[in-house]
Amino acid sequence: MPNSSFPTPYSLSETPLSLVTIVALCHNHAPFLREALDSILAQTYPNLEVWLVDDASTDGSPAILREYAARNPAWHLLLLPENVGNCQAFNTAFLRSKGEFVIDFATDDVLLPARVAQQVAQFQAAEAAVGVVYSNCELIDEASRSLGLHHRPDAGGQLKPAPASGWVFAEVLRRYFISTPTMMMRRACLESLGGYDETLAYEDFDFWVRASRDWQFLYLDEVTTRKRKHPRSMSARAYRRHDPYLASTIRVCTKALALARTPAERAALAVRLRSELRQAVRRHAPHAEVRPLLALLRQVAARTPLDWALATWSRLRG
Repeated sequence: MPNSSFPTPYSLSETPLSLVTIVALCHNHAPFLREALDSILAQTYPNLEVWLVDDASTDGSPAILREYAARNPAWHLLLLPENVGNCQAFNTAFLRSKGEFVIDFATDDVLLPARVAQQVAQFQAAEAAVGVVYSNCELIDEASRSLGLHHRPDAGGQLKPAPASGWVFAEVLRRYFISTPTMMMRRACLESLGGYDETLAYEDFDFWVRASRDWQFLYLDEVTTRKRKHPRSMSARAYRRHDPYLASTIRVCTKALALARTPAERAALAVRLRSELRQAVRRHAPHAEVRPLLALLRQVAARTPLDWALATWSRLRG
């Protein structure tokens, strides 16, 4: 259950009005776009800077974005002529924005009305080393029907996956526990990283690794977002044969190895590498794409019998 002691609703009289940037990223989200944009308009927090970014959609999304931009003249509209991917599209708006805090908002998701207010309050109650506040979310299908929560309480009331707060570098190497759409990021944190790495196919794992090395993450025990699960989402495309996801993951793990400082952090990276190896072999990734993963694993841990078996299976299958 959410933490009832959290200070909601947001109080304008007690908390300075930090500017919050919402970068609303769209690529062929026409069926979901109005619900997403209406959820920005429904925010209880008033000091928002909104950037609508269309990454060369081929459906009716640009027309909807133009409509909302015309109705909300303070919003910024960027219609990109070519598809550049999420990382570059986000950076295009982020580098022009001014908010102290930033939300990367995919426009197939939905913000709950108190989302921004709750996370700003959490940041303002935290120390300056906190770079990210993330939360729970409700999963929904294409028709906006509930599929349950991302962090679900078990029979003992413990959340699964267990969220982590504080210095979480080893945790983000070891396992997935953050629901990406729920993150609010401190601008200084993003700027210290130079924004997203535009050479990658996706942004979240890389951001977690680089940010958590020098910044703390805090979990807010509230449902702030509705995350849509559908076949066209980025997560649904991961691990497919010849998908750039695996190559990007290997590059992020290479960065993580350079950032790891302790045996425990290297052991956490070994857990991640073995998980990615199992996924790659199960999804029939070509051995040429798996080989760099095996090379990284050799640098951080002794091979187990299962490692050898997976490597052999991948090599024989080609």
